[in-house]
This record gives sequence, structure tokens and C-alpha cells, in this order.
Amino acid sequence: MPKISAATVAEHRAAQRRALLDAAFELLAETPEHAPSLAEVAQRAGLARSSIYNYFTSRDDLLRAVVMDMFPRWNTRVVAAMEQVSDPTERVLTYIEVNLQLVAEGEHAIVGALATFTPQTFSDESMHAMHQDLTLPLVDALRARGSADPALDAELVTALVHKGTELIESGRGLDEVRASVRRVLATALL
Repeated sequence: MPKISAATVAEHRAAQRRALLDAAFELLAETPEHAPSLAEVAQRAGLARSSIYNYFTSRDDLLRAVVMDMFPRWNTRVVAAMEQVSDPTERVLTYIEVNLQLVAEGEHAIVGALATFTPQTFSDESMHAMHQDLTLPLVDALRARGSADPALDAELVTALVHKGTELIESGRGLDEVRASVRRVLATALL
């Protein structure tokens, strides 16, 4: 019987699964244009290639799990930053800026690569729901500002984030995009 490296079998399995997810994420971050094989992920995680099948049935299954793991982490980072700010206007700006920061750090490139490798993952309802969850803190901040239609306003702010994402991914600097966003929103929010 193989040795476990945790207090319980359940904790060991959770740690192994986490190691595989982290390994897949790291490989995608290094070369987002290449979908890593299960063997590459197992090797990076320090596991036997056959062990990965105890956690994931296929590469698509693994990549879907990476996507499902990334969204809550992204959301947690945005919400944590927004909670540090009390002014609703600054909360909206923080929402935009943290999203753009994550793009500049390469997180969005990984999501884009995953969408290419596993497009079916991005078309199901659970993925749509997780994406909607990303806008909830923004809707709340806009509501606190007194927006008459915070959901509609959130869609427009999200469009600005998407454009900022395109600019950063095409080579514009984060600071330049962030400053431009503040200028554009100065009249509308401030």
C-alpha cells in the first residue's frame, strides 16, 4: 500500500489533487499556447503518470478543473481588495484595477488558453454562473453609489475592463491603461 503524506487519506488525496492543479496552472503560465499533457502535469507535480488518473479522467477533465479553480481565486482577490476600500466610487475603481492587475500578471492569458483548449468548459451553465459571480461585488458597489440600474452599469464597466484587458494583452502598460481608465471614469463616477 502506498504511503500517504497527510494525517488522513482524504487529506492526502486533496493535497495530491491540489498539487496536480498547481502543476497544470504553472505549465499553462509558462507556455499558454501549449495544453500540457497528463504526463507533463504528473511529472511537474512529482507523481507517477498513472497516478493522475486517480484524480482526473482526461486532460479535458484536468483543464476544466483548472478553470473551475481559477475563477474563485480571481474573485477572492478582487473582493479582498474591494473590502479594503469603504468609498463606493473607489470600490468600483478598485474592481477595475484589480482585474487589470490580474490580466497584467498573466492570469487572463491562461483563461484564454483554457478557452481554446476546452471550449465546451466555457459554454456550460456553471461557468456562466461563476463568471456572473465575478460581477456581483461591482454591482454592490454601484448600488452603494446610488446607481439607478447597477446591473446595467456593471455591464458597461465590465466592457471597459474587457477593453483594458485587450490593451494590456496587446502590449500597453498596466499603469498607462489604469491611468486612462481613471481619466475616462472621472466624469462618470467622481
